[in-house]
Amino acid sequence: MDALLGEPWMLSPSVALRPEPFGALAYHFGNRKLTFLKRPELVAVVRALGEAPDVRTALEAAGVPASQHPAFAAALRGLAATDMIRPRPSGAMAEEKSA
Repeated sequence: MDALLGEPWMLSPSVALRPEPFGALAYHFGNRKLTFLKRPELVAVVRALGEAPDVRTALEAAGVPASQHPAFAAALRGLAATDMIRPRPSGAMAEEKSA
């Protein structure tokens, strides 16, 4: 079982997503990294991270079959390595909803 799936993550505040026919471009304004998200399903997962209580819920909300969760978790780990996504601080979802 992948521990990442049960944890809350979010899109880094320094990242902008630009929709493209193949998925999206993710640009990090801090480290100037540009990443191609080549699957629309991955874009949907990344967008859902901020609203979902954990990665597994974001995958389910994006319609990713359970059999593909490990592959998507690997892709998310790659995005985390370049700070495109980051762990969500505890209580961050509650603060966002009350704002």
